[in-house]
Amino acid sequence: MILFDKQLNVFHLSNDQISYLIQIEEGGNVAHLYFGKKIAHYSGGYRYPRLDRSFSPNSPDSSDRLFSLDTLMMEFPGNGFGDFREAAYRIRQSNGSRVSHFVFSDYQIQQGKPALAGLPQTHGADDGIETLILSLKDDVAGLELQLFYTIFEDAAVIVRSSKIINHGIQPVTIEQLASQALDFPNRPFDLIHLPGAWAKERQVTREPINRGIKRLDSKRGSSSHQQNPFAVILEPNATEFAGECFGFSLLYSGNHEIIIEKDPYHQTRVIMGINSHQFAWQLPPTESFQAPEAVIAYSEAGLNQLSATYHDFYDEHLIRGKYKKQERPILINNWEATYFDFNEEKLDALVDEAKELGIELFVLDDGWFGQREDDQTSLGDWFENEGKLASGLAGFAQKVHDKGLQFGLWLEPEMVSGDSELNRQHPDWLLQVPNRKPALSRSQYVLDFSRQDVRDHLYQQLSQLFDTVAIDYIKWDMNRSLSDVYSLLLDPAQQGEVAHRYLLGLYEFLEKLTTAYPTILFEGCSGGGGRFDAGFLYYMPQIWTSDNTDAIARLKIQYGTSLVYPPSTMGAHVSAIPNHQTQRATDLAIRGNAAMSGLLGYELDLTQLTEEEKTQIKEQITFYKKHRRLLQLGRFVRLLSPYEGNDAAWLYVSQDKKEAIVFYFRVLAEASAPLVTLKLAGLDPDLTYQSGGESFGGDELMQLGLYIDPHLAGDYATQRFHFVAKVPHE
Repeated sequence: MILFDKQLNVFHLSNDQISYLIQIEEGGNVAHLYFGKKIAHYSGGYRYPRLDRSFSPNSPDSSDRLFSLDTLMMEFPGNGFGDFREAAYRIRQSNGSRVSHFVFSDYQIQQGKPALAGLPQTHGADDGIETLILSLKDDVAGLELQLFYTIFEDAAVIVRSSKIINHGIQPVTIEQLASQALDFPNRPFDLIHLPGAWAKERQVTREPINRGIKRLDSKRGSSSHQQNPFAVILEPNATEFAGECFGFSLLYSGNHEIIIEKDPYHQTRVIMGINSHQFAWQLPPTESFQAPEAVIAYSEAGLNQLSATYHDFYDEHLIRGKYKKQERPILINNWEATYFDFNEEKLDALVDEAKELGIELFVLDDGWFGQREDDQTSLGDWFENEGKLASGLAGFAQKVHDKGLQFGLWLEPEMVSGDSELNRQHPDWLLQVPNRKPALSRSQYVLDFSRQDVRDHLYQQLSQLFDTVAIDYIKWDMNRSLSDVYSLLLDPAQQGEVAHRYLLGLYEFLEKLTTAYPTILFEGCSGGGGRFDAGFLYYMPQIWTSDNTDAIARLKIQYGTSLVYPPSTMGAHVSAIPNHQTQRATDLAIRGNAAMSGLLGYELDLTQLTEEEKTQIKEQITFYKKHRRLLQLGRFVRLLSPYEGNDAAWLYVSQDKKEAIVFYFRVLAEASAPLVTLKLAGLDPDLTYQSGGESFGGDELMQLGLYIDPHLAGDYATQRFHFVAKVPHE
């Protein structure tokens, strides 16, 4: 899968789907040639042309003006040695210089993939993976830059990361080290990215890439509601089903940046990695710094194919543990049913109703610990709120199990209330700037997870809880962004490291906890989808998609999320009406179909349901259980975008293409409305499918489509189809 042509000085990474070409240019500069659809053999005819570009510097020993780093397509560009475009690294040396020039020194081709200590990472069987490690050196600075490229035989992706090693005798400061950079030659492109806000996460935004620089980032200490660490560069005419697309996904849960630059010659550069804003990592002699992984993916057939590549790759090569590719339980969460106002009698009634409806997991949300009766107190005191439950927490968990349900709890271990035993005992454990009062958010502060003593204390608390209460599921929340990012334990010169050290500490903690308790299903959360990223999926196989449970709002949120993240990762609940976030009233049918499009759960007071509503929910649960594997792990295909009109639709099709479930949603009713034809995709054209007593050829469903019921009544309408293949049709 990885070849080096010594005559051409070209590395060729390839599998049955893609090729990636790297050229060692004159002076040892490492240039990028190509990433895209597989080519059988590269003959050497695409070397970057030599051309005198005014005001573009040349190498120190140049005999002409034809070669400049200012225009060359680079693999990992720097700045200050002739390239004035955006850089992938910036290193301040002991003499104050920020000029580095890394040139090719050596390479290794390894079977398998080297592990990244302390970071989330992709994985797989060594016999299906190869890794290229390029070693570049700056002998003047005494630095080595290692570039990692991993190719998998079964995926149209390249996994990239970088590492800096200090071989010198003086410390240096890393002010930027991206995970990957990719240069494209002159061609028009659009950009798709996923900005948002709380309760409005991952909103699909598409725009042309014009001359200049665009920066997408988070400075909030998490991947954030505001900007997901994912982007797509695609042809302007590319659609869900056609056109070249290039995806960029970062395995990191903290401050990140994606930089897109179109230069004066219409070449496009994409850089992705840890956010360089206020980042400064002290690197002593002999030590190294490893950047997180980025997964770049290719599709020649539109966005759905790109998404399928990411879905399959993350299901197979990122998520791990007991729940990898396993069906997930249907849950009921008591939060919107009771908020803090619960006792055991109320919870018993919810559990009884849940059992009757066929729900499998009861989750006790906020309010079970410390003196927690509202959100003003007790975060950090992860011991039982004595007297709140008559049977005690362990006794209540046993009652839930005795009734045939699993039991789960809500936690928010990264935060602390001012009014808490933990804060009174250890006020120095907060992120805080000396002589300044730290900012409050949601009446809470942030614990300094870069500190080992903080992590040890919390681990002792949680392990005692997990060892004494029979817990099947944990919802791990984070309900504020990081401010006052300063650690009282670190030297002043190291304060630029705190945000990243926080993440490294959290990752270490999660690795230890999930390894010690492998049977617990962990679900990530940050005020809903504020930390929905590939890095967190390495530790927790599912994430709460959004605090916004309104079915109509969820159409856009889940549509955007599906661009990169599999349905098997998306928590989705049916909640009460009027909806607690939007005050919108929708019926159970559309709430159920929207929630079935992820990991189905319920978040409402089951004791207040009418008999008709109970019957509907039973039917939803029965249908979901019967088709759970298809809905959680089948091929997901977007059909109609809620961003482009009044309708949305998607389908799930089995790997053998013998079964499919289609969901259609209409937002607003319209008088004298035109008929809606829905064309399916991803089926087998040679199979005959049956649905509702009728038979359809797979080619018919994809080429002609089918009419949506014109008699659907009212706003917020939905229709569901189930197709099963019977025999090949003639």
